[in-house]
Amino acid sequence: MSTHSALSCVLVTAARNEEAFIEKTIQSVVSQTVRPRRWVIVNDGSTDHTATIARRYAALHDWIEVVDMPEHRDRSFAAKAHCFAAGYGRAKTVDHDIVGNVDADISFDRDHLAFLLERFAEDPDLGVVGTIFKEDGYSSETDSFEGHTHVAGQCQLFRRRCFEDIGGYLPNKAGGIDWMAVITARMKGWKTRSFREKWYFHHRSLGTAGRGTLASRFFYGERDYYIGGHPLWELFRVGYQMSKRPYVFGGLAIGLGYGWAALRRIDRPVSDEFMRFHRNEQMQKLVAILKSLITFKRIDSFRVTPENMDGRRR
Repeated sequence: MSTHSALSCVLVTAARNEEAFIEKTIQSVVSQTVRPRRWVIVNDGSTDHTATIARRYAALHDWIEVVDMPEHRDRSFAAKAHCFAAGYGRAKTVDHDIVGNVDADISFDRDHLAFLLERFAEDPDLGVVGTIFKEDGYSSETDSFEGHTHVAGQCQLFRRRCFEDIGGYLPNKAGGIDWMAVITARMKGWKTRSFREKWYFHHRSLGTAGRGTLASRFFYGERDYYIGGHPLWELFRVGYQMSKRPYVFGGLAIGLGYGWAALRRIDRPVSDEFMRFHRNEQMQKLVAILKSLITFKRIDSFRVTPENMDGRRR
């Protein structure tokens, strides 16, 4: 018998004007081999048919609930945190071990949730789990500068004790609430892991809701500054992203965003302790990356010839 049966979960989805994608997300969750005990879809003042679609499914499944937030003009990362808090306030009355955020523009296989619950059951020190994700022409496994410990915000599952330990998602108009949650979890001593065996599809290109591709990259650069990213790490990140689509300009946009935020000396919504921990992690990752590159070059420089077939240079 699978170990996931010992764990139960609740899910929350904050959705604003997602009529193009939310049905794919709902169908993915409804078809799961292990369903959540409660799923609260929070309609964040949508002006399209998002709420109508969600209510249609809620009428068919008593474990789905739709909550409406007041209308507002723009998308806001602070609003997402408020929406999640409102949704979780309704879901937490149900007994559960795991709480998860699922964005309204993703889809995944039928055993996605069961897989993640099994990972929690196997390791009691895991606080946050997720998987890699894909978009058209993009995979977070190969195109991201982050490692296995980063869990992307479109689908994050938290052990309940971990979520309570970090204080949940903290409102921040600058964005990065999911990043801050995962980093804070590690700072509190929890393990975080993005597994490679599974993946989900993100139907909207990362960060492009309400903005174009380069504008979203600029925003991510600003966010890197807001959450205390180390300048040296950012330099390597910019160089790496310049080698990815959109070539050169995408990486430059990230660098310009970081630089513009630094020039304006925008107040960071994170503590000094958080920033020190975050930067220390980044430097450790950077050293590991550079060491792996040096090792790879050394191995690559070794060519098998009749003179060194025994594995030794002569």
